[in-house]
Amino acid sequence: MNERSQSVAADLANGTLHHRIRVDLEGKILSGEWPPGHRVPFEHELMAGYGCSRMTVNKVLSGLAAAGLIERRRRAGSFVRRPQFQSAVLQIHDIKAEVSERGKTYAYELLSQRRRKANANDREALSVGPEVGILALRCRHLADGRPFALEERLINLTAIPAGETIDFKAEPPGTWLLGHVPWTEAEHHISAREADAEMARRLEVAEGSACLVVRRRTWRSGETVTVVRLIFPGPSYHLVARFTPSQR
Repeated sequence: MNERSQSVAADLANGTLHHRIRVDLEGKILSGEWPPGHRVPFEHELMAGYGCSRMTVNKVLSGLAAAGLIERRRRAGSFVRRPQFQSAVLQIHDIKAEVSERGKTYAYELLSQRRRKANANDREALSVGPEVGILALRCRHLADGRPFALEERLINLTAIPAGETIDFKAEPPGTWLLGHVPWTEAEHHISAREADAEMARRLEVAEGSACLVVRRRTWRSGETVTVVRLIFPGPSYHLVARFTPSQR
């Protein structure tokens, strides 16, 4: 084999190894084996484990950072990225954290929780088959003792089997999901509607009052993880998104 052939073979081998390492690490993150905040092995540990160069490892970690799956901290290493808790149209926000950031006392009520086989509406919302188990939750969030939001959520138990074991009477489902389940894509639908009798009673507003409705679907590697509908009393909530012309 001449020198040029050896160089081409080395490039192909490095590319294949780079891809394998990337798939391995990405799989640990997206499966939840490495939860948000988990420290990724140091570069020298990955080099020893995969028998590769620092350049290959650095390329993999840079790619994961660019994809938003990890954050690299100077001198500290790399960590599975934690979600950003901000109230913005293009971000997933945590209601518990948001209420606390407003200087208000947060409280939460689980109104209902039911495990069932996906019905026709569930299948359409989650893009799943009829035999898939889902967890249907209804919750109410409060700020300083006043209703802040109603939550109606479906969790795909095929994607998140651990969801069936969590005590959602003690922890809001959105807070738990953001802290334990990585996601790769989300979609928001924002609309307004008038409060019906049930919504008015739960939100303690007059029937027919304007409400803000945020419907969000979240995916992990193409699989729908959860669908949630959040209903806010119109005067008490607003969404903010600050961006530049270069942002998508």
